[in-house]
Amino acid sequence: MAGNIIGYKGIALKLLEAAKVEIGSNVKITSDRKTFEGILIPRYELADDEHIVIKLRNGYNIGIKVTSIAKLEKIGEGPKPAFVSPPIPTDKPRLPTVSIISTGGTIASRIDYRTGAVHSALSAHDLYSVVPELSEIANVETKILFSLFSENIRAIHWSKLAEEIVTCIEDGVRGVVVCHGTDTMAYTSAALSFALQNLPIPIILVGSQRSSDRPSSDAAVNLTNAVTSAVSIPIAEVMVGMHDSVSDTSTVLHRGTKTRKCHTSRRDAFKSINVSPLAKIEEKNISILTEEYVKRDPKRKLVLNSKFEEKVALVKFYAGFNPEIIDWYVNEDYYGLVLEGTGLGHVGNNLFSHIRDAVNHGLLVGMTSQCIWGRVNMNVYDTGIDLQEIGVIPLEDMLPETALVKMMWVFGQTKNVHKAQRLLKTNIANEFSKRTIYL
Repeated sequence: MAGNIIGYKGIALKLLEAAKVEIGSNVKITSDRKTFEGILIPRYELADDEHIVIKLRNGYNIGIKVTSIAKLEKIGEGPKPAFVSPPIPTDKPRLPTVSIISTGGTIASRIDYRTGAVHSALSAHDLYSVVPELSEIANVETKILFSLFSENIRAIHWSKLAEEIVTCIEDGVRGVVVCHGTDTMAYTSAALSFALQNLPIPIILVGSQRSSDRPSSDAAVNLTNAVTSAVSIPIAEVMVGMHDSVSDTSTVLHRGTKTRKCHTSRRDAFKSINVSPLAKIEEKNISILTEEYVKRDPKRKLVLNSKFEEKVALVKFYAGFNPEIIDWYVNEDYYGLVLEGTGLGHVGNNLFSHIRDAVNHGLLVGMTSQCIWGRVNMNVYDTGIDLQEIGVIPLEDMLPETALVKMMWVFGQTKNVHKAQRLLKTNIANEFSKRTIYL
């Protein structure tokens, strides 16, 4: 019977086998403290053998220590753990159409009870069907483009995603929502910001910090507010829509080139860096938080430039950094480097000759800061001035990840280093702020 009691072993497994129960059985457990009734649910394969886990009628799970159990009995058969997608709501002709493109990530994931981790399993179709509130906001067209955790998304995926968004726009949708893993969502939002210029409608990337089958999931709120924004917001930019706080009260929209994931697990992990968020959505009410944005205009002609060059690197300077790492990129014929320097844009002077060799070899070298807030200023100390004389380009308050993506995009448009330098210094998608603000 062990095959029907997933994840249990040792003394817990023996107790369940003796009671002739399996996953999905309704059980009654009498412990030395009280009696519990619920459905036996799986455990992950690395769990201990000292607890039995049941789902109570109120929806919560509880683990009961085996040594405290006085009696365990089967009282009936319950539903076996499975996900069945509800039917798609009927389209309403009076509502606008929004495209949801699924690329994977936690928002499209479910718990794998074998490992206790989550795996990419839900499609865009499933997301629509399990959040029926969407049917009151828009007619949603869904498409699975990838089923990848975001750490596996590369430049080739950015290009395909941009091209798919163009197809959606040409079909006349009101807005596009992209379901994406949070870990590299800021890279993808930056990539789309450069690849999709002169946007007529909003493109909103949305994710979740908790998988959609967890009671604490932020997926439904984020997705609902993203679709609401795609329909109604007056902004036509690439944005990231995530929780504004740890509670389920509101979502904020961050500009695609100016956001970073700042926490590993909090639901409000994303922050706008050096700028205000663009908008806030609370109970379907949208508040615009800045006057500086590109306005929606369905008549605007979209420009697609979706080529990226992967032979560009982001190099983080640290105490004790080996300067020969710079030489490796030169020898591997890379086109450019984004340095993530300290403070106002500094690296150790033992790197100077290696950076000079890289510039002389034809590499484009830009400087960003490891600091989250503030901007590079390479005119304050000798180090910064010397680096500029070598040929390092200060990149103002551009985020290191945005700078990397932009340089990849730049060399996707031209391999001429002088043209590339001009493009890198041109403010294309509000990746530079006019001034540093203190929030």
